[in-house]
Amino acid sequence: MDSDFQPDPRIGETAFHVATDLVEKLRNAGQTVGVAESLTAGAVCSTIASAMGASKVFRGGCVAYGSELKEELLGVDKQLIAEKGVIHADVAKQMAEGARRITSLKDSETTWGIGTTGVAGPDKQDDKPVGTVYIGIAGPNGTYSFGFAFPGTREQIIEATTVEALHRLRKSL
Repeated sequence: MDSDFQPDPRIGETAFHVATDLVEKLRNAGQTVGVAESLTAGAVCSTIASAMGASKVFRGGCVAYGSELKEELLGVDKQLIAEKGVIHADVAKQMAEGARRITSLKDSETTWGIGTTGVAGPDKQDDKPVGTVYIGIAGPNGTYSFGFAFPGTREQIIEATTVEALHRLRKSL
């Protein structure tokens, strides 16, 4: 996990710009992506789907707000949630791995998975302050998590998380 909790600088790039570039890179590589979202509640899926050509690379995803859904659908470890809560780097990693698994087809494994979890507010959760975000990226070479402390309103935190999740996958390609 990144220890600095700072996003990469990207001047002038919107979520749509990052998604468009990501979709093109995935298409050129012949790779696919699936998504599991909590904090972003479908924003990552929607942003990917808004890019032209997304149907060639975007397998789908799920919004798993509740802990039980994270456990049952995505395979997030129940003990991890009980001990650390859902706002944790390892939860994001397991969500990303779950996204790959649930969007894989019998004859075609999904190449990449994205998982998002965090606190958008208005109140802290699991003793984590508003703006605490973890993004998981699962791929052929392993699974990674990135932690952030985003400032701003609920909407700004969700937007920042969406952009950063897409950027982190794009950077992994």
